[in-house]
Amino acid sequence: MLLNVAREYSSQARELRGLFEKQLKELYWAEMTMLPLLDDTIENTFSRDLVAALHEHKTQTAIHVLRLEKIFKAIGIKVIAERYEALACLMKEGENFIAEIKKGVVRDAGIISVLQKIKHYEIACYGTMKAYALALKEEDVVTWLEDTLEEEKEADLLLSSIAESHVNVEAADKEI
Repeated sequence: MLLNVAREYSSQARELRGLFEKQLKELYWAEMTMLPLLDDTIENTFSRDLVAALHEHKTQTAIHVLRLEKIFKAIGIKVIAERYEALACLMKEGENFIAEIKKGVVRDAGIISVLQKIKHYEIACYGTMKAYALALKEEDVVTWLEDTLEEEKEADLLLSSIAESHVNVEAADKEI
């Protein structure tokens, strides 16, 4: 009986390990893809405070990439980016929005909306990854995941603050 329980636990741990590794690869793809996307977004943003926030977030995103590479190394697997379809769709939504709406506060409001959707996915992913790492007893990587999770939450709050302080109000007075 005890042997069967041990086998079952071992099988579940391998399955959870697989989920952990898959999500790690997808997050790596997302963060790597965000770097050039942020450059394009910065060029197409009107509000100075949003531009400054995006520059700061680009720096943080580069740090997120480095942390993910440390996690790959710490758990002993090769660094691989695996396309994350859910985030790819949101990124495409942002690109389409930029192409369709003229530069100004309305575009900025849309950019913030799309970026917050992406942030919410990332927050969910990093939170899940942290929980997986704890369950898998990967204590060395928990802090890295926790740090990134907190930075993603802060970025989301900053985007909300910019939207609520002026972008949405100014956009409400504009026509597309």
